[in-house]
Amino acid sequence: MEIKPLYDRLVVKRAEARTQTESGIYLPGKEDAPQEGEVMAVGDGIWLESGVMRPTIVKKGDRILFSKYAGAEVVLEGEELLILREDDVLGIVR
Repeated sequence: MEIKPLYDRLVVKRAEARTQTESGIYLPGKEDAPQEGEVMAVGDGIWLESGVMRPTIVKKGDRILFSKYAGAEVVLEGEELLILREDDVLGIVR
């Protein structure tokens, strides 16, 4: 199933929570969901007061950082996804 978000919304798949550091140390009790993810789908953009549609800046496939309590969590075909507004994106990871 494909989902097409409306306006300036994004469908994001959260990154896996890290349980081990790069040096091999295990992180016990790390229960917070990561605030990083991959954009799976994007809306067309948002209508400005001038009547012009501003396309989304974030593109499909971008790796992004987002606010901790941003968006709505949904489950589609057993996969946990997050739908959030482009305003909730803090940055694009390059």
